[in-house]
Amino acid sequence: MKRLAGQINVTIHALGILLCLPHILEPDERVEYVSLGAGNTGRDFDLETNLRVAEFKFIRWRGGAESIRQNSVFKDYLLLAEHPTAKRKYLYLLGTEHALKFLRGGRALSSVLSRNDKLQKMFEDRFGEAFRTVGDYYAVHAGAVEIEDVSPRLSELAEELIAEPDAGAED
Repeated sequence: MKRLAGQINVTIHALGILLCLPHILEPDERVEYVSLGAGNTGRDFDLETNLRVAEFKFIRWRGGAESIRQNSVFKDYLLLAEHPTAKRKYLYLLGTEHALKFLRGGRALSSVLSRNDKLQKMFEDRFGEAFRTVGDYYAVHAGAVEIEDVSPRLSELAEELIAEPDAGAED
């Protein structure tokens, strides 16, 4: 059952990215790769084009104690912000209110990074004790990554997909 549930997450992730692409790509932008599987697929990010690198998170935040979601969003934000590229960097989310509140907030970085040894070491090697909270880091790096809400695009498309056919139309 757990394995099947994981496949649902991969399917949602892949479908979400594919539905977003026509809305986010610019006229002369070319996809260099798109990683449709959720999680570790061997690529740095979900999407890389000639103009941008991007991560997608298709999770609905409820605004409560959501430390696992927060940890995941911070990881994606940090890896995008610190990635050495001249390309624009995007973090696409379903709603930005809760994520931005978290990124501007006072949660201790030691807590956010505690379950990811590799990320914690990378952060400590790069910044030492320079930042104590997520908000401290974000205040300095807020301009490094565009955080964009893709939910309006996905809800439009979902409505089209489930819309009733015209009454006079033949099947």
